[in-house]
Amino acid sequence: MKILSGFHSEGTMAAPKNYGGRGELVLLCALLGTLWEIGRGQIHYSVPEESDKGSFVGNISKDLGLESQELAKHGVRIVSRGKTQLFALNLRSGSLVTAGRIDREELCAQSAHCLVNINILVEDRGKLFGIEIEIIDINDNNPKFQAENLEVKINEIAAPGTRYPLPEAVDPDVGLNSLQSYQLSPNHHFSLDVRTADDGTINPGLVLERALDREEEAAHHLVLIASDGGEPRRSSTAHIKVTVLDMNDNAPVFAQPIYRVTVPENVPPGTQLLTVRASDPDEGANGEVAYKFWKISEKQSPLFQLNENTGEISTAKSLDYEECAFYEMEIQAEDVGALMGRTKVLISVEDINDNRPEVIVTSLFSPVLENTLPGTVIAFLNVHDRDSGKNGQVVCHLHDNLPFQLEKSIDNYYRLVTWKYLDREKISMYNITVMASDLGTPPLSTETHITLHVADTNDNPPTFPRASYSAYIPENNPRGASIFSVTAHDPDSGKNAQVTYSLTKDTIMGAPLSSYISINSDTGVLYALCSFDYEQIQDLQLLVTARDSGAPPLSSNVSLSLFILDQNDNTPEILYPSLPNDGSTGVELAPRSAELGYLVTKVVAVDRDSGQNAWLSYRLLKASEPGLFVVGLHTGEVRTARALLDRDLLRQSLVVVVQDHGQPPLSATVTLTVAVADSISDVLADLGNIKNPTNSDDSELTLYLVVAVAIVSCVFLAFVVVLLALRLWRWHKSSMLQASCRGLVGLPASSFVGVEGVQAFLKTYSHEVSLTADSGKSHLIFPQPNYADTLISHESCEKNDSLLTSIDFHEGKDEAASVQVSSVFVYIYFSEELC
Repeated sequence: MKILSGFHSEGTMAAPKNYGGRGELVLLCALLGTLWEIGRGQIHYSVPEESDKGSFVGNISKDLGLESQELAKHGVRIVSRGKTQLFALNLRSGSLVTAGRIDREELCAQSAHCLVNINILVEDRGKLFGIEIEIIDINDNNPKFQAENLEVKINEIAAPGTRYPLPEAVDPDVGLNSLQSYQLSPNHHFSLDVRTADDGTINPGLVLERALDREEEAAHHLVLIASDGGEPRRSSTAHIKVTVLDMNDNAPVFAQPIYRVTVPENVPPGTQLLTVRASDPDEGANGEVAYKFWKISEKQSPLFQLNENTGEISTAKSLDYEECAFYEMEIQAEDVGALMGRTKVLISVEDINDNRPEVIVTSLFSPVLENTLPGTVIAFLNVHDRDSGKNGQVVCHLHDNLPFQLEKSIDNYYRLVTWKYLDREKISMYNITVMASDLGTPPLSTETHITLHVADTNDNPPTFPRASYSAYIPENNPRGASIFSVTAHDPDSGKNAQVTYSLTKDTIMGAPLSSYISINSDTGVLYALCSFDYEQIQDLQLLVTARDSGAPPLSSNVSLSLFILDQNDNTPEILYPSLPNDGSTGVELAPRSAELGYLVTKVVAVDRDSGQNAWLSYRLLKASEPGLFVVGLHTGEVRTARALLDRDLLRQSLVVVVQDHGQPPLSATVTLTVAVADSISDVLADLGNIKNPTNSDDSELTLYLVVAVAIVSCVFLAFVVVLLALRLWRWHKSSMLQASCRGLVGLPASSFVGVEGVQAFLKTYSHEVSLTADSGKSHLIFPQPNYADTLISHESCEKNDSLLTSIDFHEGKDEAASVQVSSVFVYIYFSEELC
């Protein structure tokens, strides 16, 4: 730190030229002052009083190690106490300047050195610097008499050489600028005698040189001139009238040359302080004494009152130790003969503890960041007690258990610093109470409240209430539907608490996650971008990231499991029995000897859904002969409900429905054809009903032929009935008719060349023969034993992968043959019914 001393100037302000040859003395004093300041570690400046506003005092930016234009950037400012600021900072030039005219006499009265202490705060560094500025006196005041006109009464019998004290002139300047000399106007009877007291004051006196004669000259008029030693020299005058009186032998004499008294400052007005007494040995009127103030300052005069008859001195107003602790005055006792006596009165004011400590927050750094290091300065406090001694000694402390402490700084300043880390999320504002107590009796104290706000730093990442989340989405959801919402909380504030959400990049089934799910970055709501299919995707594993807007940003993740809920959107699929892909119809065989519970076949179905949506139940929806077959509710097995009878139809048609347990339930049906037969001939008798034409034109032609044959058969039946009625008595005719029927049934299979579909079932083996009208190639299937219990898997209803053994039937046929065969088939079927 650079320590400066001496005069500084700027603009029109310059060091006074009236010091003349005394410049060397000033420089020597400045050098000694500089060395003294180095010992104290303060920055020292000096400036003459009465300088113009804005006059240069010192280069504060240079002495603080800052650039001239960086004062505002670093928060440099003056934090001195007092209602009137004498100095200011020029932020542009970086210098300390005067804030107005400075009157040294008002600040320091007649003190030899007038020093003003201010404090400079550098806020960003949290440092306080003491600045001491000496106010240099200039000769700006004239010596001044208390009264411009003065009357001195002298007895005509006074002997030459008698000295009469004269009133002193007062010059508030100091040094050479103060009062230096007196001069008396020329006259024949009086001379001037100037004496210097021990305290350095100059006391003028009037000395009688020649005897006075009242009858010759009753009054003498003199002029007293008081001059200082400044440049230019200043002076003032007092007009003295000397009145010559008749004979008066004795002057009043005080009992004590000096009266001393000590009074407490809290004495009420009107309190008697002391009594001065002067005696005059003269008799009569010449012995009467009157008291009055001879020498008292203008400031002290209103505070005291003197009883001119008794000499009692009392207070006229309240005294204040803090304003003035000592009063000095002179009392004059004068008799009617104008003889006088004088004494000094010294009044000491005793301090009492009547002032509470004052705590002024000169600087407060609020808000303060929560990550501020321990030891960081929060505020500067100036503590002052106007009392003195122990009454003015102040001790400061903090209330409560707060993360702050007070440290003593320079002069009467304290620093409020942190002693541990702050946490805004726990406490965002502190109400700090500073207690200042003096050491007086009784002690007085005062409380100062400081509100400190803690500013947020991004020290907390967003947090989710749970470690993981699970959500359930029904399949077939609409696109863009809201499926879930996550929320993260950040205990920070402002931008540090603004949370944005995102999904971690991932791929699902080769496609980016963003094509399936999106998230609102502000609200955390998740949306489905597609309609999910449970049969393809059962669950999604997501990682949601919550990131705040702080610098640097902080983030946290949470896992989210999205489970697709199955919906009943798939109908049961029949795997067995399935329709052959060549257009033929499968038929199941039930021998007539089948007993109760005989397994005819088994319906096998699957459902692509899951859970209860895939639970299948089977039931018989429709049957050509109710009560003959039953279907297992859960197995799909088709069994006989009773033993087969001869009267049961050879061809049974069953419609089985397969239904799931979804809401709403879905179902599928399958039609089963069951042939009830013991031999192949029984099967062939019902062959026409089983065949399944592939050509629509052939089907229509066949229909017409069947109708024609049916009509002929009906006519023939009618003829037979009439014939039987007429020939009942001929029993042997009936035998012949039955013989004819048996002959028809026993026709060999080779007689039916050209039939389109042939299926024969022998015992537990089934033989499927498929013949078409437009092809000479047919198929004969030989399934494995226990055919009814064998499940054949098929990929679809359109495909049939059964193992087939092809047998070629090279049989020529034509349309007429087909018609003939059909006719024969109808006839055989009709004859079988008759039998």
